[in-house]
Amino acid sequence: MLQAGIVGLPNVGKSTLFNAVTRTRKAEAANYPFCTIDPNVGVVVVPDERLDVLATIFKSQKILPAAIEFVDIAGLVKGASQGAGLGNQFLANIREVNAIVQVVRCFENDDIIHELGSVDPLRDIEIINAELMLADLATLEKRRSSREKKAKTGDAEAKREVAVMDLLIPHLDSGLPALTCEMSKEDAEVMRDFFLLTAKPTIFACNVAESELAAATERPDEHPMVSRVRKYAAETHGAEAVVISARIEEEMIDLDPAEAAEFLADMGVKDSGVSALIRAVYHLLGLRTYLTAGPKETRAWTIPAGAKAPQAAGVIHSDFERGFIAAEVVAFETLKELGSLAAARDAGKLRIEGKQYVVEDGDVIEFRFNV
Repeated sequence: MLQAGIVGLPNVGKSTLFNAVTRTRKAEAANYPFCTIDPNVGVVVVPDERLDVLATIFKSQKILPAAIEFVDIAGLVKGASQGAGLGNQFLANIREVNAIVQVVRCFENDDIIHELGSVDPLRDIEIINAELMLADLATLEKRRSSREKKAKTGDAEAKREVAVMDLLIPHLDSGLPALTCEMSKEDAEVMRDFFLLTAKPTIFACNVAESELAAATERPDEHPMVSRVRKYAAETHGAEAVVISARIEEEMIDLDPAEAAEFLADMGVKDSGVSALIRAVYHLLGLRTYLTAGPKETRAWTIPAGAKAPQAAGVIHSDFERGFIAAEVVAFETLKELGSLAAARDAGKLRIEGKQYVVEDGDVIEFRFNV
């Protein structure tokens, strides 16, 4: 299962957010630096309203949503790339995840200590990014030294690596993440083997005060801190910035869905932002969902973006991929509108797709196979 690592400076709300998205209290969320030492790992259900609709249409006995893993990683401090604080451990933990959720404190609260004495989201982001870039530069310089020697002997692979590193090093030196370095598809494949921290897809979670959530969600560009983070994320990472209130969501951990909805309504909001964040991270990881439904269960299946029908069938069982014949496909919105599979078939909306069909997010599929 792919993992997203929750990172940030100490006391920005990382562990609170982890508890919120995993619906647990596994991570200690205390008002002092490094209350998280070893990373906590939790399986997170991906919110998907389509499942409830299909379960009603097919009268399913149960619903099985898609899931991903979130990892709560220890807070980073300036100098982490040289081992300050829990630097080496922090960087090693980030290296193991597939994407980064960078939590940014966008609220003032004198009762919650900020390690640097004041709240400045862009300063905090730049500290994190600088440490990741410094760690990547150290990785590249070390690798370049060894690969240059092989390149001089005529080794084609080493020459290619050195050429890619010659693109990356000045790019990182200029303060930009490896993810935004322009290169060919072939060079990007080479870069993947470097396991760079700043090459990981990133999303920013703007953690706002409970009292500011409604306004910040509806008008993010009017919130002085959120607007700055959104602009920075887009310009430096080509990334999204999502507004959340981890504290609100954590308070709802023990509430059932009806109680949670009432709690949010009393605060004037439909969602704390965490559901939107989970869905955004799911897509950031390059994942998409197709759906199956019947009397027994309605289920979301996770596939990589761009997966073809046989590969999608193989997620259910390898026999489905090996013996793939065809896929009966209808778009979720069409099925929702028509109300039944029979109606979709009568309307000519149920398609038969072959091996080259690229599965779309939200396709409702039944596979034909023979083993």
